[in-house]
Amino acid sequence: MKMIVGLGNPGSQYAKTKHNVGFMAIDRLAAHFGVALTKQEFNALTGVAWVAGEKVLLVKPTTFMNDSGRAVGQLKAFYRFEDTEIMIIQDDMDMAMGRLRLRAKGSAGGHNGIKSIINVLGTQNFYRAKIGIQHPTHQKVVDWVLTPFDEAGQAAINAGLDHLQAALLDWIDGADFATLMNRYN
Repeated sequence: MKMIVGLGNPGSQYAKTKHNVGFMAIDRLAAHFGVALTKQEFNALTGVAWVAGEKVLLVKPTTFMNDSGRAVGQLKAFYRFEDTEIMIIQDDMDMAMGRLRLRAKGSAGGHNGIKSIINVLGTQNFYRAKIGIQHPTHQKVVDWVLTPFDEAGQAAINAGLDHLQAALLDWIDGADFATLMNRYN
């Protein structure tokens, strides 16, 4: 059993913003599996994909980014996920646009969604997939993360999301996480 959580903010006004790349990744994965995220449970929209007999829970928290831990913690407790069965997809301003980086554990690195999850779970030991959205050069951070991608940025994000989907499919198929980091980072 695995749980893949895409971080983002609910609402159509945030749908195409940089802070919502986690939601974008979940939407792509759901489309790949032909799954709709229609079940509302524990402050999240969820959908289940069955892959080779294994349950894969796809999750988009309905809390805002800074309170993502509430949904993740409740789902983890209810479904009894182990830390190594959880993958969190987040944006990262310290990486180039569209770049993918997989991590097995670590600090929040200034990301409030990850900080919330660490606080609720009481551990930093869960898997993460970071997608670069690069740091703004002429805007406030809040304005940057809450605006859509320009054309070049969207192309880079689409390539990064394609790369991420390949990594997630390998993880779902049981690939060792260290191997995945070597292959996809």
